[in-house]
Amino acid sequence: MTNSTTISTDESKARELTSQLWAMANSLRGKMDASEFRDYILGFIFYRYLSAKQERFLKDSGLLIVNDGETINDAFARDVQEEGIDEWHQALSEELGYAIDPDDTWATLVHKVKDQQVRPEDFGNIFDHFKQNAQLNANASRDFRDVFDDINLMNSSLGNSTAARTKALADLVERIDEVNFLDESGHDILGNVYEYLIAQFAGNSGKKAGEFYTPHEVSRVLAKLVTFTPDDSSDEEKDAVHSPGEDFEVYDPTCGSGSLLLTVRQELENANGGTMPADKHVHFYGQELNRTTYNLARMNLMMHDVDYQWMDLRNADTLEQDWPDGSDANGIDHPHSFDAVVANPPYSQHWDNAEAKLKDPRFRPFGKLAPKSKADYAFVEHCIYHLKPTGRMAIVLPHGVLFRGAAEGTIRKAIIEKNYLDAVIGMPSNLFYSTSIPTVVLVFRKDRTTNDILFIDASQDFEKGKNQNHLRDEDIQKIIDTYAARKDVDKYAHVATLDEIKENDYNLNIPRYVDTFEEEEPIDLDEVNRELESNAKEMERLQKELQAMIDQLVPTSAMNGTGSEHAGDAKPEAQE
Repeated sequence: MTNSTTISTDESKARELTSQLWAMANSLRGKMDASEFRDYILGFIFYRYLSAKQERFLKDSGLLIVNDGETINDAFARDVQEEGIDEWHQALSEELGYAIDPDDTWATLVHKVKDQQVRPEDFGNIFDHFKQNAQLNANASRDFRDVFDDINLMNSSLGNSTAARTKALADLVERIDEVNFLDESGHDILGNVYEYLIAQFAGNSGKKAGEFYTPHEVSRVLAKLVTFTPDDSSDEEKDAVHSPGEDFEVYDPTCGSGSLLLTVRQELENANGGTMPADKHVHFYGQELNRTTYNLARMNLMMHDVDYQWMDLRNADTLEQDWPDGSDANGIDHPHSFDAVVANPPYSQHWDNAEAKLKDPRFRPFGKLAPKSKADYAFVEHCIYHLKPTGRMAIVLPHGVLFRGAAEGTIRKAIIEKNYLDAVIGMPSNLFYSTSIPTVVLVFRKDRTTNDILFIDASQDFEKGKNQNHLRDEDIQKIIDTYAARKDVDKYAHVATLDEIKENDYNLNIPRYVDTFEEEEPIDLDEVNRELESNAKEMERLQKELQAMIDQLVPTSAMNGTGSEHAGDAKPEAQE
């Protein structure tokens, strides 16, 4: 199979730069594991981005006077020396959410490295000072606080001495500074490069990749499903997704690196001709348990030009700490509801299903708690709870959620009877870095006007890769077109009535509804008999030829008998 994906100039250049950075990472990381070195290269690229963004603000704001022959960084340093830093701290933190002092800018750091004046403490200082300044804007502090904490400057894998570690970090800074993150048109493609680098690190992290990355083509499927408005959608619903003037709120309760959230924005932009209306913003909400991954998500969103006021990410356990409003002082829960909810939670995760959680409004309506060893339905219930009445939800789960019984069977039945489940989409196996098992995408709506369920078996449509399978553009479009049409497609899709679901005892296993059986061609018994007879005759002929050759063979004893005139001349080879 061939990949029909059309690659734009921006994407081609971004992939080229990613290959350069990946080669650089491998040459610099020494004995350090690739997944560990990720924090250094991505962290320093992010610091360069923040410093460059501040420099653009200094240039465009008109607040800084740059004399002839001065760089922006030189002018900034001069002004701070003359007037002090306090007013700059206020102006920068109010606008950007952070502030970087002149001594800590990327330009200053690179200058020290190239002049071989960098000291070991310089690296610690830039991150310590950034952390202090991140507290200046209370509204932005959560977005920038501790974002560089995973860069361990004392890691012995960088070097066995302070001097060796300093040299390793200086080499990294110098090599990153050499990379031009602009395409041929001068368009900044740093965000694309960052996303490709995350994917590259995911591909080399094995099962650990599942903690932070959803393959982009899978993200596209989920993003298209939650931004698609069917023909039976209300005007209010269509306005919420596509019309200008209203913010679009998207939530991922297990957001990993944030790539799935960003893909939702990309699909909204695609539906609007490649850009969002000037007066419409996408507001990103996400929660992530792993602190390192949470930091990566914050970096990733900001590297894609998401300003701090349009992102609200948290580092917490989603099933233990509800998002994001929770109960008020009187114990009344006020859930925050979203236009779109997307999720690729850890499959069959253990969780605390203490009986008290049945009082939790997220789980109470479904009568049972998900099993302790399988939190899949707990994530489903959490997502449904935070979905707007006109919203869309798409979640990736293992196939077991379709047919497992006991508590999960009770929950599944309740979800179906509440008429929330809109579609069940079977995906190919081996799409993810963390597992080779086939998965299923479940689509939910609260405003359904019918009680049927669409089943799609997309498990056979993919491009086979060396280590992973991949969805092609046509595979993705086929899923979306089938979802939009909501009609039976032979051996691919079936719209099942509620009666059919009940007849199957609420078992949603896809083969019960989509028959993919291919009948074998009828066997011509006369032709089979003719072939058998022909084969028998051929075997008889070959046996006769073999016997004839055997009869012509001369026995060895005849060659060594007294009748041989040279028999006495033979010498053992071992004596030669």
